[in-house]
Amino acid sequence: MNWRRLLLPFSGLYWIGTSVRNMLFNIGINRSVKFDIPIINVGNLSVGGTGKSPHIMYLIDLLKDQKLVSTLSRGYGRKTKGFLIANYSTKVFDIGDEPMQFFQRFKNKILIAVCEDRVFGAQKLIKHYNAETILLDDAYQHRSIKPGLNIMLTDYNNLYYKDFLLPAGNLRESRSGVNRADIVIVTKCPDSIPAEKYNEINKKIKLKSHQQLFFSKVIYDNKLIGKLDQIEKSSWRNLNIVLVTGIANSSNLVDFVKENFANVLHLEYSDHHNFDQSEIEYIYKRYEDTEGRKLFDKIILTTEKDFMRLNEESFLKDDLYYIPISIEFNDKDKFNQTILEYVGQN
Repeated sequence: MNWRRLLLPFSGLYWIGTSVRNMLFNIGINRSVKFDIPIINVGNLSVGGTGKSPHIMYLIDLLKDQKLVSTLSRGYGRKTKGFLIANYSTKVFDIGDEPMQFFQRFKNKILIAVCEDRVFGAQKLIKHYNAETILLDDAYQHRSIKPGLNIMLTDYNNLYYKDFLLPAGNLRESRSGVNRADIVIVTKCPDSIPAEKYNEINKKIKLKSHQQLFFSKVIYDNKLIGKLDQIEKSSWRNLNIVLVTGIANSSNLVDFVKENFANVLHLEYSDHHNFDQSEIEYIYKRYEDTEGRKLFDKIILTTEKDFMRLNEESFLKDDLYYIPISIEFNDKDKFNQTILEYVGQN
């Protein structure tokens, strides 16, 4: 038995608190602000690990040539406060690792904003920066803004309807929170889903008439990206990897790396982990040989998000690589059409 199940009585208290809060929003005592431009929220019911960032980047790619797009997030882990727009002098600890990841991918093609007060942040983006579409990052429970389109993600390997509320499980609110979603995406799916599993998910989610269900999987790039060069897939099998992860769920990545590289040493840290000097030195020692020399057949590999933080360390960044990922949908055309129609009509 999972020891966390012993905490179920405390989950009952958590359910009371979150349910009362949601009720206050539902009946209008707590106010949700609606804006006159398309606002899409990408979030989940659970604590991290469902793949929000690659799905937001998918939406950015889809919309960036249609409208002036902005992302708006709290900026988890940043050392600043208030409203900030990313620019070329921005550091990762100014805005957080995920917004920095968006900025490095898209640079001057969109606006990347952070603000702990999302209503104020949205107002600034619209009035002062002429944003035409806003993508809210991880704001499913932050109901002060009423999005026009609510996208809820759930991990194929940890589906929300099998989980429990905090602290016994990983849910931030009751499973009934799925009812606010316009689109539900089952993420991190295998290449093929058994028919019985597909039918089970469809049955358990119990879609309402206004809801759509999609399935997505992670696609890993064929090259590793470093500061100084790129490494093509044809060379991977000869490489020894020190894999460093600071994400909520690294199991899929670990499996992929073990399948494609010679030897893998995995150093796992908590989500959004801020690496201190001793940890950086420890990572580097695992990278060197026994005599402290760099090896040509060995690299430090990390996620794109972790790269944003580790790249700040001068003696690591020349030897550091990440593997870009993207998203593929089971029905790409239908998903794209749903998004484009919503943005076009609003």
